[in-house]
Amino acid sequence: MDLSFNEEDLAFRAEVQDFIAQKLPAELADKVRLNKGLSKADHDFWHAQLNEKGWLAPNWPKRFGGAEWGAVRRHIFEEECALAFAPRIVPFGLAMLGPVLQKFGSQEQQDYWLPRILNGDDWWCQGYSEPGAGSDLAALKTRAVRDGDHYVVNGQKTWTTLGQHANMIFCLVRTDVEAKKQEGISFLLIDMDSPGVEVRPITLIDGGVEVNEVWLTDVRVPVENLVGEENKGWTYAKYLLTHERTNIAGVGYSRAGLDNVKRIAGRAMSGGRPLIENPHFAARVAQVEIDLMAMSTTNLRIISKAAAGQAPGIESSLLKIKGTQIRQEITDLTRRAVGPQALPFVSEEVESNTPLPDAFDAGAVAASYFNNRKLSIFGGSNEIQREIYAKQMMRDAK
Repeated sequence: MDLSFNEEDLAFRAEVQDFIAQKLPAELADKVRLNKGLSKADHDFWHAQLNEKGWLAPNWPKRFGGAEWGAVRRHIFEEECALAFAPRIVPFGLAMLGPVLQKFGSQEQQDYWLPRILNGDDWWCQGYSEPGAGSDLAALKTRAVRDGDHYVVNGQKTWTTLGQHANMIFCLVRTDVEAKKQEGISFLLIDMDSPGVEVRPITLIDGGVEVNEVWLTDVRVPVENLVGEENKGWTYAKYLLTHERTNIAGVGYSRAGLDNVKRIAGRAMSGGRPLIENPHFAARVAQVEIDLMAMSTTNLRIISKAAAGQAPGIESSLLKIKGTQIRQEITDLTRRAVGPQALPFVSEEVESNTPLPDAFDAGAVAASYFNNRKLSIFGGSNEIQREIYAKQMMRDAK
């Protein structure tokens, strides 16, 4: 998306480019570019680099240690990081829990947890989905019963992204079984090292281990780890989900992915001509580019609202829908541009003397395509997001 940048914006872009050039190792950028999978150490390294610079939390207020950037500056930063193939910052502590604590947490919780998120002392994961409570999150059954100065928690969470690395999990738990579904839920912060917490990895279709089951058996959680009021967790959960859905869109990373598709298709041959000149393929690329420009505008509007202290509204549902569709289309176009060599999974590399169009690893292209099938499901399935948007529009029309 083309924006009118002033001299200050252009100077900031140059500063970001210079910072990335100095601090991002080429081997780490290559791992991101080739979808090789990042280790905990990789994530921790880039987290620390940004924190030292003061750029780790662009949306946080300065009083909490954030950069408190405006919409344009955040757009520039995300775009430059994506184009340089910098690791995407794990969002659970910074982009999800952080805003919830800042708005609903006690002073003690803010003073203790927020600095630990910035310093990397805690790696957070999200305990929302359950086997019977995915898109219908309010159907969750994990129970938390008050016992003196503790809650005793029993239940199961699933699809817990990067839970194998986490030492903390923020969970939605049911504290009132008699109330309506949404009215009996609370928001708890749980230490993953507590007795009774078990993490079981789930192998995905791309062969990787990214998500987990988390079992909670008689886990004792201090009462002071309750965020906000008991039985008001649904309000906090909705606030968090609007930030999650905005983050899922990944405008900058879609921009980088689209540029990569064009680069590959410009070198891959089809019928004696570069694939990018194929009318059908070129039309698909053009449509993605148009959609991405429109989504960038919506994203900037939502970021501006968040910077003004407002929670994103139903626009975040639209952003989640379109953002995931664009990212899935980009991975499909990449797969098609690479051609037959994109067929194998990572564990099924084929032997071939034919070089790939853009030094892409065949298995990595396939893994990226299959892994991104999840985007339209997690964070609230796209079908549910359409229902949310339609219901709100009907209310507004009355």
